[in-house]
Amino acid sequence: MSVMSMRLPDEAMDRLGDLAKATGRTKSFLAGQAIMEFLERESWQVNEISQALGEADAGDFASDQEIEAMHDKWGGNAR
Repeated sequence: MSVMSMRLPDEAMDRLGDLAKATGRTKSFLAGQAIMEFLERESWQVNEISQALGEADAGDFASDQEIEAMHDKWGGNAR
């Protein structure tokens, strides 16, 4: 396991301390958990965007019929 030092605003550190006391966890555990959740979410988003760009570059777009079917299914203004 690696060690990292970082600066946090006083308010964030206070809130982290309060949460650590309330949950019986360490500040380090909570910060590590928050970073892992952030990395998972951001990695997923970057991967989805990359995949969509690849599909767009390949000309893989929804047809007019697919758009119309989605409009019929979900309603609203699809165009």
